[in-house]
Amino acid sequence: MGDSGRDDRLREAAANRGLRLVRSRVRTPGKGDYGRFGLTDAGGARLLGFGPSGLTATAEEIEAYLHKGSVSDWKTSLGAAGVRPSARKKRIAANPEPKAPSAPKPEPEPEPKPPPLSVRPARPADSQAIAALVADLGFESPPGAVEARLAALKKGRETPLVAEQGELIGVLAWHVTPVLHRPRPVGRITMMVVADGERRHGVGRALVEAAYEEMRAKGCGLVEVTSNVDLSGAHGFYRRLGFERTSYRFAKTL
Repeated sequence: MGDSGRDDRLREAAANRGLRLVRSRVRTPGKGDYGRFGLTDAGGARLLGFGPSGLTATAEEIEAYLHKGSVSDWKTSLGAAGVRPSARKKRIAANPEPKAPSAPKPEPEPEPKPPPLSVRPARPADSQAIAALVADLGFESPPGAVEARLAALKKGRETPLVAEQGELIGVLAWHVTPVLHRPRPVGRITMMVVADGERRHGVGRALVEAAYEEMRAKGCGLVEVTSNVDLSGAHGFYRRLGFERTSYRFAKTL
């Protein structure tokens, strides 16, 4: 910006403050007060840059004076309002603009409750699910063979029991044996299996208690259970139901 532009800027800044910029009338560089300035108030009273030999203030000194005056006026206006600049900053920091309330988070969907557990006599339509459960014990049987055995056991009034909870998750087979050495028949749980993942949830206990009712109705005075010697987990289960080991079981393939 040239001298003319600078002078205009200083004059405008002074006018905005209610002051008047006085510029040297000397136009020859190096002579008198060439390039110097002065400031007066609106009434003509001298404020800055007047000496015995003419004007003395540089453009930079005029700018600094006007800038200092602007800051002073800003502080004065805040003081009139009863607020110090530092206090105003602290008040703004302590009281930020309130944030718009966020939308409430949706409530999580409740976990669906499983259907109630039920125990009932097995049906021919259960053959495929029973075959899959029996395979967990190491006895592979096609659904057709399982269905035929179910029919034979039902004919002998010893229909196996199944546990159902939305789907078939357990099966128990039982048998009544009249014996010579006891006054009442002996009931026996010949097989029981609960689906992996459904164990320790009361399914096995429900099947055994339903089997008690079947064998009690047939006059049994004792209930036995057979369990493979390798199935130590099953042994603990039956002990928790009150069964005791009373004998050894021997077997031979024919």
